[in-house]
Amino acid sequence: MSRFRLALMALLPLAVLLVGGMIAKALLDSYEPPKPQPIEVRPPLVNTMRAEKVDHTFIVEAEGTVAPRTESQLVPEISGRVMQVSPSLAVGGFFDEGDVLLRIESRVYELAVTRARASIEQARLRLVTERAEAELARKEWEAVGRGEPSPLLFREPQIAEAQSSLKAAEATLAQAEYDLERTALRAPFAGRVRTKQVDVGQFVQRGMALATLYSVDVAEVRLPIPDADLEYCNLPLAYRDVSSPVTGPSVKLTARFAGREHSWQGRVVRTEGEIDPRTRMVNAIAQVEDPYARGRDSGRPPLAVGMFVRAEIQGIRARGVVALPRSALRSEDTVYVVGPGNRLDIRQVAVMRLERDAVLIRGGLEEGERVCLSPLETAVQGMLVSVAEERAAGRPGDGLGAGS
Repeated sequence: MSRFRLALMALLPLAVLLVGGMIAKALLDSYEPPKPQPIEVRPPLVNTMRAEKVDHTFIVEAEGTVAPRTESQLVPEISGRVMQVSPSLAVGGFFDEGDVLLRIESRVYELAVTRARASIEQARLRLVTERAEAELARKEWEAVGRGEPSPLLFREPQIAEAQSSLKAAEATLAQAEYDLERTALRAPFAGRVRTKQVDVGQFVQRGMALATLYSVDVAEVRLPIPDADLEYCNLPLAYRDVSSPVTGPSVKLTARFAGREHSWQGRVVRTEGEIDPRTRMVNAIAQVEDPYARGRDSGRPPLAVGMFVRAEIQGIRARGVVALPRSALRSEDTVYVVGPGNRLDIRQVAVMRLERDAVLIRGGLEEGERVCLSPLETAVQGMLVSVAEERAAGRPGDGLGAGS
C-alpha cells in the first residue's frame, strides 16, 4: 500500500469530524429562540336572565282526601219487619231529601192508632158525664143546700181526673201516629249510600244501624298546612268573640283519574280547633260545592268521597319581588350576578320563599341586573364570563381575552 493511501486513510476521520463540527456550528448560528406567545383563556359560557320586580301571588300546596261534610246512620225509631227497600238504598246509590228508603210493617202501629182514638172517645165521654153530674149536683145544692159546698159535692176531683185521662189518651194517639209515620224511613238530606246492612224480610230493632248515608251537597278536604307556610296564606282563624263567618282563600283541587288530570274549584272555610300534636301542622278545611255535578267538562268524574287530591291554596300577594328559577340559587342565600364587563359578582340576597320551581327574592337584586343561570365548577369574585345571549347576537363583549 502506498504512503499516499495510508495518509488519506489517516486523515479521513479528521475530515469527517471537521465537516460535522462545521455543520453543527452552522446549525447553532442559525438557531433562533422561540418567541413567547400569550396564553388565551376562554371564559366559561353562561346563560343569564334579567331581574324583574313583579307582584307575585303565593301558592301554598297541600294534599288530602275527600270526605263528606255530613254523614249519618240510617236508624229506625221503631221495631218491626222490613217490608220494602228502595232501589236507591244500595251501596253507591243516590237519593233526594225526603225519599222513602225503607218501609217497616205498619199493621201493628195502625192498630195502636185505632186503640188510641177509641181511648180518646171513652175519655171524652167520661168527661162529659162527670160535667153533667156536677151540674146536676150544683142545681140540687142550690135548691136545698146550706153553708159552704164541698168540692167533692160538685165532683171537681172527678172532672180533673177525666180531663187528665183525656190528655193522656190524646198523647197516646200522638205517639201512635208518630210511630206509624216512622214506619217509613225517609232520607234526611240529598245524598248517597256508603254502606248497607238491611234487606227485605229482616226484623229490625229500634236504634239498629241499617245503613250509612252521606250528603252530596258539599265535599270537604282536610289539608295539613306546615307552620312555615302559614304566613303566605290568610287562613280563616276562629275567635270566640267573632260571630260573623270569615271568607277563606280559594283553592284548586287536582286529582288524577283514568289517566287524566281533573280539577275542581273550592274555598277554605275554616281551620280545625287544635294543632296536630304529632306533625305540628294546622289543618285547614276546604269545601267544594256540588261535587257530583258534571260541570262544563263532560269527561270530569265526580269529586267522590275517598279521592286523593292535591290542593293549591291561593295565598297573599307580595309586591316588588324577583322570581328566579331555583337553579339560579347557589346556596341558601347566594346568586351569581353578571356585572359590567361581564365580570362575576357573587351576591348574597334576601330569599323570601322557595317554591317547587322558583325562588322569590325580596332584597339584594336591582331591576335589570343579569343573573347567571348556568352552573359553574369554580366561581371567583370578579372572574370573566362569556354571556351566551351576547354571543348569539354577535355583540362585542364575548369575553375573549386575558384570564381573570
